[in-house]
Amino acid sequence: MIESGREVAVPGIDPHGPVPKYAQLREILLDLIERDELPPGAPIPSERELCRRYGLSRMTVRQAVDRLVAEGRLQRVPGKGTFVAQPRIELTLPLTSFTEDIRSRGMAPGARELGRRVVRAGPHLAARLGIRPGDAVHVIERLRTADGEPVGIDRTHIPAALAPGLEEADLTGRSLHALLEARYGIVMDGGELTITAGTADPADASLLGLPGGAAVLVLHRRSFAGGVCAEYGVSTYRADRYQLKAALGAPAPGLAPEGAERSARP
Repeated sequence: MIESGREVAVPGIDPHGPVPKYAQLREILLDLIERDELPPGAPIPSERELCRRYGLSRMTVRQAVDRLVAEGRLQRVPGKGTFVAQPRIELTLPLTSFTEDIRSRGMAPGARELGRRVVRAGPHLAARLGIRPGDAVHVIERLRTADGEPVGIDRTHIPAALAPGLEEADLTGRSLHALLEARYGIVMDGGELTITAGTADPADASLLGLPGGAAVLVLHRRSFAGGVCAEYGVSTYRADRYQLKAALGAPAPGLAPEGAERSARP
């Protein structure tokens, strides 16, 4: 990356690591966006340049870019290229949890584990969790269901230092937060939740029973325990089967809008 006439060092791709190459490139691009080296409205490097710079195939580069477009972080302009999307307007809302919401509708919430692994945090993930790049992180992917029908995909990241041995814990029919509280004493007491509109990539669409490019809701969640970020989650929910309901009202005198925030608990 060129900045003020000089080359700025960027992380590379680990070809032998457990994280898919497209996911590594996604995190590299996110880090450049959030450090403002790729500001809103700026074009990203071409697919050809990204392939050359990181030693990746065009299919892998396209998969990473497609994911960021689906998340609303990049925007394709026909005939011109792909650009960093403008920041979205934020609105603070109090939200019920997935489990509470599904039960309130008279349906049974459920989860099927899709995968679990321990990875080394890149700069973007480390910043989200408040840890150092390279620290170990648990990644748990689950398909969320309502009465057995797929409605969403949760990808949860938890610092390994907070939950040693979590990769071996049995989550069958069990709440992840309940397990963290019972085994590790981690009680989530606050959080941040950002909701955006997006489109499903082919892999997620297949799991959710949707056509590729279907509308989805993308939730980015940080949950805190005693002021420490204990969880960062990215969830993709079917827009045709899942909605978010919030009560709107004027904040109490002297209460900042942030006081209404809490994480959506799986």
